Amino acid sequence: MRSNTLQARSCAPACAYSSIMLAVCCAYSAGAYAQSSAATGVVMEETVVAATRSSQPLSDTLADVSIVDRETLDLSGAAALEDVLSRLPGVEMVRNGGPGSTTSVYLRGASNEFTAVYIDGIRVDMQSGSGGAPWEAMPLEAIERVEVLRGPAGAVYGSDAIGGVIQILTRKGEGPARPSVSVGAGSYGTRNGAASLSGGNGVVDYALGVSYAEADGFSARTRPQDNPDDDGYRRKSARARVGLQLNADHRLEGTLLHSTSNVGYDTSKADDRAINSLNAAGLSWSAQWSAHYRTKLSLGESRQEYETQPSPYQTKTLLRNYLWQNEWQAGIHRWSATLERREDQLTNASITPQQRQRHQNALALGWGMQSGAHTLQLSARHDVDSEFDGKTTGSAAYAYALTPQWRVHASTSTAFRVPTLYQRFSAYGDARLRPQDSSNAEIGVRWAQGSQQFSATAYRNRVRNLITYVEGKGACANKGGCYENVQAAVYEGITLAGAYKLGMVRWSGSLDFQNPRNETLDKQLARRAKRHAVLAADTMLAGWNLGAQMQAYSQRFDDAANRKTLGGYTLWNLYASRSLGRDLTLLARVDNLADKHYQLADTYGVAGRAFYVGLKWEPQ
Repeated sequence: MRSNTLQARSCAPACAYSSIMLAVCCAYSAGAYAQSSAATGVVMEETVVAATRSSQPLSDTLADVSIVDRETLDLSGAAALEDVLSRLPGVEMVRNGGPGSTTSVYLRGASNEFTAVYIDGIRVDMQSGSGGAPWEAMPLEAIERVEVLRGPAGAVYGSDAIGGVIQILTRKGEGPARPSVSVGAGSYGTRNGAASLSGGNGVVDYALGVSYAEADGFSARTRPQDNPDDDGYRRKSARARVGLQLNADHRLEGTLLHSTSNVGYDTSKADDRAINSLNAAGLSWSAQWSAHYRTKLSLGESRQEYETQPSPYQTKTLLRNYLWQNEWQAGIHRWSATLERREDQLTNASITPQQRQRHQNALALGWGMQSGAHTLQLSARHDVDSEFDGKTTGSAAYAYALTPQWRVHASTSTAFRVPTLYQRFSAYGDARLRPQDSSNAEIGVRWAQGSQQFSATAYRNRVRNLITYVEGKGACANKGGCYENVQAAVYEGITLAGAYKLGMVRWSGSLDFQNPRNETLDKQLARRAKRHAVLAADTMLAGWNLGAQMQAYSQRFDDAANRKTLGGYTLWNLYASRSLGRDLTLLARVDNLADKHYQLADTYGVAGRAFYVGLKWEPQ
């Protein structure tokens, strides 16, 4: 793995990196492995499903996983989920304007479409453009927790999981009926509100909710020739999650989610609007047939629609997923066998014919063993795509506990992603495109003792047959350019994370050294930093929960040729919350305290200093 030199454009990022490095080193010397704190959005000793699709303690996983809980989401005061994710180890976010604008989330530097995203087990993806999850339509208020798995997981999830997997879980009801109402307001004319009702009696449980958020915003573009008006957004969402416990061993559960966003963007002097809607529905049956054997059968469907006004453009993606998962436990051994089918459909005027569809059928097998200090996990999967030959992926992971606190681990895995229907059949596509393949290797060390934690993970992920848009040439009908398999990319780096409590203050943070590059051109991949870091501190004082956070990024390039530089920057954020009584909570937050001017993408605007105040009523 190459050693890279930090390239920062100001002293502020350099100083910030020195601070975070010192904090992480302190955590290391004190013996701290960090997966998390409420301040950075990661929680310790949780049960997760992202690593293997089976519930297991976070401390037993062999993958690099972070968790964001509801408390962290509440304290974030964020307008969008991607803002919270960007504060996690190994995660970057780029947005073309304000919340609701076109958004990309990069795990370990991998492109947005290389992350497989699920909402309550329902696969969410787009078949337009390069694909990927529609982050613009994700309703933050509906989410209970998020699990982020960094690194390829094709042997478990099939196509797309080259960079990692993000599992989004909505709220689940339990206990007596519990209403909740929250309202908030902030800079740029921000205002939002949400109401929910949840509960359960042991047989039936339910969680229902609605939310609304809007802002006047700021101009999406910074060029003089663009419309200088403020580009605000509106987002409405509704959700329902209902469970039926048939008996101690059988459970039925249904999920419904609807979200629509309407956001301004500037491509002309008109009031350009982009409307993005997401609908997800799922039904699952979990059964424990014996002490050693359990199954899960699930059906899921997601619909994503995008249109622009007054300039007319529309695209629709329909995705259906069918899953039958089997698990056997015998002593120290656990086996799994999964049958899965995925169906994709794209409706778009630029493809021929205007509606295209395809499907994938898969068989996945897994075996895990934990004996004393040794933990081993093997997985293999074979996917047959209706348009391509079969693809086989696999993974092998091993961990050894040196002591009850120290553990070392190593893994290797492969993954793939088939091109979108748009990339193959639109005017900018090429039907001869091949799937993109990746191979990954990583090693790491973890330390944990109580609330003190530390981790270091080094990885190298190489992607072949990388699909990129090539301008001015290509084999497609469009003379201006088209998508082609012309390049290879390498994502390599090391992630450090730590948490340490010193007196009344809990410190936590992460530091990423990475080198995401186009191997063919030997250029840094666009809009990705070689260094990024988060440092957070929180404490309780006089009934207040007080916190501060720093986010720092080194310079990036806006283009593939690395000619257009985006400067490094550092953001400082503050938050405070306290109980105003048994049922009422106050939250106050300041983002970008120093009013730093920076760019996520060239010619696109970002928020300056922003204030937010919220109230939440939730009977205890």
